[in-house]
Amino acid sequence: MASIKSLIEKINGGNNSLFQELYGTDPIVLKEQADRYANLMNEINNTFNSDDVELFSSPGRTEIGGNHTDHNYGRVLAGAVDLDNIAVATKNGTNIIRIKSEGYPQFEVDLDDLKIDEANFFTSSSLVQGVCTRMKDLGYEIGGFDACIEGRVPKGSGLSSSASFEVLIGAIINSLFNNDKMSKVENAIIGQWAENNYFGKPCGLMDQTACSVGGLITIDFEDPANPIVKEVDFDFVSTGYSLVITDVGGGHDDPVSQAEYASLPTEMKSVAAELGADVLREVTLEQIVDKIPEIRKKTGDRAILRAYHFQGDNQRVVEQVDALENNDFKSFLNMVVESGYSSYMYNQNIFDVTHKDEQVVSLGLALSEMVLKGKGAWRVHGGGFGGTIQAFVPQDKLDEYVNTLEHVYGKGKCHKLFIRAKGAHKLHL
Repeated sequence: MASIKSLIEKINGGNNSLFQELYGTDPIVLKEQADRYANLMNEINNTFNSDDVELFSSPGRTEIGGNHTDHNYGRVLAGAVDLDNIAVATKNGTNIIRIKSEGYPQFEVDLDDLKIDEANFFTSSSLVQGVCTRMKDLGYEIGGFDACIEGRVPKGSGLSSSASFEVLIGAIINSLFNNDKMSKVENAIIGQWAENNYFGKPCGLMDQTACSVGGLITIDFEDPANPIVKEVDFDFVSTGYSLVITDVGGGHDDPVSQAEYASLPTEMKSVAAELGADVLREVTLEQIVDKIPEIRKKTGDRAILRAYHFQGDNQRVVEQVDALENNDFKSFLNMVVESGYSSYMYNQNIFDVTHKDEQVVSLGLALSEMVLKGKGAWRVHGGGFGGTIQAFVPQDKLDEYVNTLEHVYGKGKCHKLFIRAKGAHKLHL
């Protein structure tokens, strides 16, 4: 813990090595981030009368390879980005967690009442309850604390705002009550458990792992209790391409879209079940094709197409990592486009059939292809059915690309990001 005054002095207007690691080297950006933390520290002082505090940051994530592969124990390629959620937190000596997030009503979680309540699904308080419940079950200490949170990971953007929030809460409890003894991967697993059981969303583990661990990583979920996380040694900055995430709107928070989202892992697993397996990672494409006549009578054709997508994208991650580690960026870009086509044609997570007139992702991909074909790469990003698209844009096309997409989706909807090395953590200034 440290006083607000001393922390502001250490931040030094953003002129410190940690902030440069998290947010880049632009002096304007660094000053803005310094003010952001200072404002949040003033907020916790005004709201909870707290002056002895700790600072935390949890990044959003960008999925670079492997679309909807994690929930069937597949492989992914992902990176933590410089858009983050930050928190100022302190113990309060009670059994109540009090959280004020900018733009949202303040809420409390009573640690004596952590039972699952379906009426509370899809709320921030349910995620806090879930994280606390699982940490307690695993033998970690939990306790009351006050926190003010400010988020820059847009909700429903495909950058995993919920996962970033979950592992942020885990990092706070880990630091305040457990001397940081919980590993980053375990923090991710706990966050996924909370989202599955308390939030009501059947997500995989990629989002939480990327947000918790940080950097550019490939993750193999063949053993989901012990995912293999490997750092990928590649410098995207040196390519001369920008990673651009565009917020195209839509999303999957309404009941119909939530059902569409939930159908993805369910349908994939239904194909695996017809082959005597639990998940698609346990079967081969050849086994699926051999049994298509029998399987389609039970699962329908869309489930088989989604299984086909899984097999292709799961292998593509291996090839993408190989291409990056061998500095074959052109092949990598080609595989990004292949992955996008596979998501559109086979996985079918670009738009939901109920809202067929709202095809924000489809339109964004069409515009991206118009500008970047032969010179860059583009694909759906994250869950799909709205949210965001991803593009790798050469510098000579960057202005044209941003202007074209923002002409349709609005000013400020394109985010030029970079991969940051740190995941969810307490800031040591």
